[in-house]
Amino acid sequence: MPTITTADGVALQYEEAGTGTPLVFVHEFAGDARAWEPQLRFFARRYRCIAFNARGYPPSAVPHEPSAYSQDRATDDIAEVIQQLGLAPAHVVGLSMGAFATLHLGLRYPHLARSLTAAGVGYGAQPGKQAQFRAEVDATADRIAAEGMWKMARTYGRGPTRLVFEEKDPRGYAEFMSQLSEHDTDGAVLTMRGCQRERPSLFELEAGFRAMKLPTLVICGDEDDPTLEPGLFLKRTISTSALLVMPRCGHTMNLEDPDAFNRAVLDFITWVDAGRWWERNPETLAGSIIAGKPKD
Repeated sequence: MPTITTADGVALQYEEAGTGTPLVFVHEFAGDARAWEPQLRFFARRYRCIAFNARGYPPSAVPHEPSAYSQDRATDDIAEVIQQLGLAPAHVVGLSMGAFATLHLGLRYPHLARSLTAAGVGYGAQPGKQAQFRAEVDATADRIAAEGMWKMARTYGRGPTRLVFEEKDPRGYAEFMSQLSEHDTDGAVLTMRGCQRERPSLFELEAGFRAMKLPTLVICGDEDDPTLEPGLFLKRTISTSALLVMPRCGHTMNLEDPDAFNRAVLDFITWVDAGRWWERNPETLAGSIIAGKPKD
């Protein structure tokens, strides 16, 4: 498997398919590069696709120092993949934990991105929810450490935002659960404690999002409740964003409904590449419910 080595010495394994404009996929906590297979098969027909395993997810390296895991590290890893493979500027698509890092890439390394897609983003970000989120992260990390990821996967994978996946696609859900059970226990614990627990709330980053002008697509599943309010917040603060809510979808919408997800992302990046993605008209935020100002 091809790898890059980050500035702090961590080997990241990646898969590559297709040629053309670069498209980078960044996975969620419960996924890895394999979770993007429906996207690689679809987009590799017309794009150069890269999906990489985050640090802590074999066959990428699993550093055992807690300091090796943070939101900044996760963001830097995307930047290094793009820079070392000569992909800039790339379309970047992230899910959940990967979507947080994708948004941070837009804030810190906007020159490396052509567009951002942030799907299933916002866990623990709502005002008043951060303490609850951190408490749940601590409890979950402790259970993973005590039981092993192979066992804890059976509980983690049945979180309330994942049940609709099992209901509509039992075979796909079974594959997801099997892959989740193969994750490295130490890598999962360190990722959860260092990256998930300590990341800043999206609502704390409002000033940065208001200044960001990268084309951005925010995707939520309508049964992924923790992402709905953050999705609306991002739509209202990123002037170059669009919001899509996918019906009867939970947290893993790229696997639950890959055709609709792929088509939505394709439509978005096609608009971007055509130079037809624009900033929101400020008059749409004037506050009036019905009537506007007459056109001159």
